[in-house]
Amino acid sequence: MSNEFDTKKIHSGYEPKNFDYSATVPIFQSVAFDLGNTGRADQIVRGELPGAFMYSRVANPTVDIFEKRINALDGGVGAVAVASGMAAITYAILNVAEGGGRIIAPLDIYGASLDEFRTLLPKYNINFDFVENINDFDKIQELIRPDTKAIYVESVSNPITNIADISQLAKLAHKNKIPLIVDNTFPTPYLFNPIKFGADIIVYSSTKGISGHGNVVSGIIVDGGKFEWTKEKFPQFFEPELTLDKEGREDNSFVGVFGKRAFSAHLRTKYLRLMGAVLNPFAAYLGLLGLETLSERVNKEVLTALKIARYLEKNEHIEKIFHSGLLNTPQRDLVEKYYPNGIGTVFSFKLRGTVENIKKLLNGVKLFTYLPNVGDNRSLIVNPSGTTHREVPEDERKRQNISDNLIRLSIGLEDASDLIRDLEQAIKQAFKE
Repeated sequence: MSNEFDTKKIHSGYEPKNFDYSATVPIFQSVAFDLGNTGRADQIVRGELPGAFMYSRVANPTVDIFEKRINALDGGVGAVAVASGMAAITYAILNVAEGGGRIIAPLDIYGASLDEFRTLLPKYNINFDFVENINDFDKIQELIRPDTKAIYVESVSNPITNIADISQLAKLAHKNKIPLIVDNTFPTPYLFNPIKFGADIIVYSSTKGISGHGNVVSGIIVDGGKFEWTKEKFPQFFEPELTLDKEGREDNSFVGVFGKRAFSAHLRTKYLRLMGAVLNPFAAYLGLLGLETLSERVNKEVLTALKIARYLEKNEHIEKIFHSGLLNTPQRDLVEKYYPNGIGTVFSFKLRGTVENIKKLLNGVKLFTYLPNVGDNRSLIVNPSGTTHREVPEDERKRQNISDNLIRLSIGLEDASDLIRDLEQAIKQAFKE
C-alpha cells in the first residue's frame, strides 16, 4: 500500500478479496454475526481474532473500514468511530480521566465542548482549568497539578481560527507525563497531522469536512499509540479486565494485552460497548464516500475561502477578519510551520454594525445557507453568539472576540465569484437606509 494521502483515503483498510471482490465497501446493516463455534467465540470476545465480528455495538465491518482508513491517514495505532463529534470528545475525556482528575483546555473552543467541560463533566469529578491563550506555556505549566490528566486543544480554534502550537504543547505535556488531546475537526487529516507533531489522541467531528456532504452525523477518536501510560496516574489501563481473561494469561489488563493500543482498546470495550454511542454502518459508508474526495474538496474550498477573506478585507463595512491563513496575524510562523496547504475552510469576520445589520445580512444571503455546521459542500453562514456559542457567557464570548457582530463562514464548492457577489449584495442590503 502506498504511503501517499490520496491513495490511502481511497484504499486503506479494505481488501476486496475479503468481501467477494466488491470494488466499493459494502454496507453491513447487520446487528450481529454468527460466532461459528465456541472456540472462535472465545477468541472474538477477547479481541484476538482480527477481521471477526460479533455484535455491531462493539464493531461492524463497514465501520471497521472507516476506522482503519482514518487511522491510516492520521498515522495512529487504532481508531474508534462513534455516533457524533461530541461523543468522540466525551469518550476521549472520560477514557483518559476515568475516576476523576483535571484537564487543561483553552476558552476559545466550540461552544458545546466548552459547555460540557464547564457544566457537565465536573459532575463526574472531571474538572477543567481554562487558559485564554493555549500557547501560554508558562501559564499551562502553572496549572498542571498531580491530578492533571491531559491537555486538550483545538488545532484551529472555532470560530476565530487561532492556531495551537502542537509540537510545543506536546513537549510540555510529555514533560509532565500527561497526553495531548487534539480536536482536529477544522483542518481534517488532509491539512494537518497532529500525531506527526507529538499529539497523542485525535478527535474529529467527522460530520464536518471528513464527510463533507452534510448528510451524516459521526465522530471518531484516533489513538497515536506513543504515550507511555503509567499505573499511578492512569490505573484504568492496568486494572484486570474480565473480558480479556484467558487461561495462562498472567496480565489481562489493557496495557498487558494491547500494549500501545491500550487507550483505544479500553475506549472501545468500556465506553463504546457499555455506553453505546455507536456509529451505524450506513453512516460509516457515507463517511467513506466523503473521504474519497477529501483533498480535492478541501483544496478548492481553502482557495475560495482566501479569495473571500481578501475581498472582505477591503469592504468598508467589515471591522476585522479572523482568518489565520491570511498570514497577517502574530501566528504567521505557526501557520507556515503546520499548514502549508491552508488552515481550512472556516473563518469569521466582524461586521461594522449593529445586531440589526447582522440580522439583515443573515436574512439577505441567497447562496450561503444559514445553519450551524461546517465543512459542507455548500457554503454556510452563522452568527456564533446566537447559535454555536450561545452556551458561553457573554463576557467570556467578548474576551474571545465572539461578539454579537461576529459572523462565521464555512466555504463550500460553489464558484468563488458567485459567493463574493452574494456576500456583497447581502452586506449592501444590511446597510441600506
